[in-house]
Amino acid sequence: MSLCVMGSAGVQIVCVALGVLGLIGGIVCCAIPRWKVSSFTGQNIVTAQETEEGLWMTCVVQSTGQQQCKSYESLLVLPSNLQAARAMTIISCMVTSLAILILFAGADFTTCVENEDIKPKISIVAGIALLVSGLLLIIPVSWSAHNVISNFYNPLVAQKMELGTCIFVGWAAGVLLILAGGLLMCFSRAKSGSSGGTAKYYGNSASAPAANKNYV
Repeated sequence: MSLCVMGSAGVQIVCVALGVLGLIGGIVCCAIPRWKVSSFTGQNIVTAQETEEGLWMTCVVQSTGQQQCKSYESLLVLPSNLQAARAMTIISCMVTSLAILILFAGADFTTCVENEDIKPKISIVAGIALLVSGLLLIIPVSWSAHNVISNFYNPLVAQKMELGTCIFVGWAAGVLLILAGGLLMCFSRAKSGSSGGTAKYYGNSASAPAANKNYV
C-alpha cells in the first residue's frame, strides 16, 4: 500500500509540474504579441521593419531595435476569430489555475483532504479540468495558424504573415496540459478501482460467518 501511495504522489507531482508549465505557456500566449509576424518572401523585400500581431496589440519593430506597439482600439471592430481566441485563452489559463489548486487539495502528498476515498475523485476532477484547459488553448492556436497559412498562400493578400512564436508555445502548452490530465485521470481511475475491489472482498468475507450461523 505504501508503494501505491508513493507512486500516486509521484504521478501527481509530475502532473502538477506539467500543469504549471502549461499555465506559463498559456500566459505567454496571452500576453506576448507574437501570434503573427511579417514574412519577407516573394515581393516583400523590405526588411527595415517587422510587424508583430498578438491578441491585444500590434507592434512594429525597426531594424535599429526600436519597438512601437499599439493596442486594438475597440473590441467590437475585431474579427470574430480574434475575439474567440482572447476568450478561450483567458478561460484556459483560469481553468488551469483552478485545476492545479484542486489537484493540490486532493493530492496524496498534501493533507488538505483527510478522506482517502474522496481524493481519487478530486484527482479525476482536476484531470478533466486540465484536459479541458488544454483543448481550450489548442483550439484558438490552431485556428489562428490555419488563418495565417491560408492567407499566406492567397495571392490576393498583399501583406504576407507567418506563424509566430506564440503559436508553437500554445501547441506545446496544450499538449502538456492534455498529457497531465490524461495521466491524472488514468491513475486515479486505477486507484479507485483497486480500492473498490478491496471493499467488495471484505464485504463478502464479513457476510460469510453470518450465513453459516443462520444455517446452523
